[in-house]
Amino acid sequence: MSGMDDAYANAAYIEGASDYPARWDEAAQSFRTSLGARAEIGVPYGPSKRQVFDLFHPEGEPNGLLIFVHGGYWLRFDRSTWSYFAKGALAQGWAVAMPSYDLCPDVRIAGITQQIAQAVQVIAHRVPGPISLAGHSAGGHLVARMCAPGMLPSDVMSRIYHVMPISPLSDLEPLLQTSMNKDFQMDAGMAQAESPMAQPKPNTPVTVWVGGSERPAFLDQSMWLADAWGCDEVVAEGMHHFNVIDALADPHSDMIKRLTGNT
Repeated sequence: MSGMDDAYANAAYIEGASDYPARWDEAAQSFRTSLGARAEIGVPYGPSKRQVFDLFHPEGEPNGLLIFVHGGYWLRFDRSTWSYFAKGALAQGWAVAMPSYDLCPDVRIAGITQQIAQAVQVIAHRVPGPISLAGHSAGGHLVARMCAPGMLPSDVMSRIYHVMPISPLSDLEPLLQTSMNKDFQMDAGMAQAESPMAQPKPNTPVTVWVGGSERPAFLDQSMWLADAWGCDEVVAEGMHHFNVIDALADPHSDMIKRLTGNT
């Protein structure tokens, strides 16, 4: 493993890392089942099989809409693994949508960014009220990219209440030196164009969130974005890259309070 591959390797430094995906999948399936008709599964937003989203409805009229974008280095996972993490916002009366997207190397990262922009627009027209965007790891990169000028139409952007990149990748240039770039197929120009920290500071409220026990590379990536944008950063003490999102499932967590405005 090269030095840069090691810097961005999460599972190798998390005890019991191999157990997490199965645990996430099991909790997600159980959660979807428990919602019954309040779970809309596989709603299309684009032409490919992966351009679909799940939409979870609260009881009664929604107070707002949280869109969560999953991670996996733009290479793995889909929406179905993360359903359980809708629990916190749903309990606060917010609808929650989780899109899948095409993966590298079938598409480039810039293409995934455009897919998520399309997903946000389609989902926004399904649920009224304020919209918060949260994304984890590569998903953190994708929700940060939604803040770029012109990425979302003004009628959608004006509804954005809060954006939360969780353990985001904000500067893609270091990834050029990883073996993953064989699938990303990025050059320096593409890495620069897709790096959120190179974007103008957005007017939308942003909180960058990262686990205090994450790899130094992810602590750096989060700090770079918070510094570039002059936005809030929360370093969650003792949390690593896989459990930093656990707070999304807690209706009373500080993370959910920021995303929904409920105290």
